[in-house]
Amino acid sequence: MTLRALILDVDGTLADTEEAHRCAFNRAFAQHGLDWSWSRPKYAALLETTGGKERLRVFANELPLPPEARRTLIERIPAIHRTKTEIYSTLVGEGAVTLRDGVERLLDEAASANVQVAIASTTTLENIETLLRKTLGRYSPHRFAVIGAGDQVRRKKPAPEIYRFVLRELAQPACACVAIEDSAHGLTAAKAAGLYTVVTPSYWTRDEDFSEADLVLPSLGSRERPLPPRAAQSIGAQFLTLEALAALFEARSTAPNGAAGAASQRPEYESTRADGRQTQT
Repeated sequence: MTLRALILDVDGTLADTEEAHRCAFNRAFAQHGLDWSWSRPKYAALLETTGGKERLRVFANELPLPPEARRTLIERIPAIHRTKTEIYSTLVGEGAVTLRDGVERLLDEAASANVQVAIASTTTLENIETLLRKTLGRYSPHRFAVIGAGDQVRRKKPAPEIYRFVLRELAQPACACVAIEDSAHGLTAAKAAGLYTVVTPSYWTRDEDFSEADLVLPSLGSRERPLPPRAAQSIGAQFLTLEALAALFEARSTAPNGAAGAASQRPEYESTRADGRQTQT
């Protein structure tokens, strides 16, 4: 089967947005008079729940509150989340988030090869479009044949609903598409939808189990920042080009769980800080 479409996650995959999200949550808490402050370890644990409003609900349910106070707090979650989204949009607009290495290059290669690109995310459409316009230009949302956002489905990742929604909108079978993810929840959703899946872990997800992935790499890589030797050897290239990806994808019938995925279970990872400075560890 020829590769027809790439379907990308957003948070952690297109860009390492989670630090900006964490900062936005904390600023929103302050604006709403809440004495909460999510540390990086706490936020990493909360990321096990997909979706910002869902994350807030899990946190609220952990607090030692009487039932009436808990109900009142949960009723405030939509307003808190709206404030957080506004703050996040401001941070992105100020350049606090940049694309991960190799993302724009791969999108350009797909466009040149007439391979469709789409998004399957649990975040809001507003967050997605804000990030795309800031990092890829004003009209960049139009580069994507489909943008699947979290509010368009009933169950978020690890449920496969968002991927099934995107596949229906693309009018493509799962066997003709590749998903690119950064988390175990995203991997589970993509595989349940029947997709060949590439995982590029971030700081926030680097310790998760990606054993079911078809390919695990520290990033997509670039000429300026090639992949580490072991990862490069596993794909036969210094960075993941569309041509290399298509070759791996089309060879999956002889190596459905190819060695590339197993070759890098604890890869190096990239992280973009909320101040916009990119680091690699």
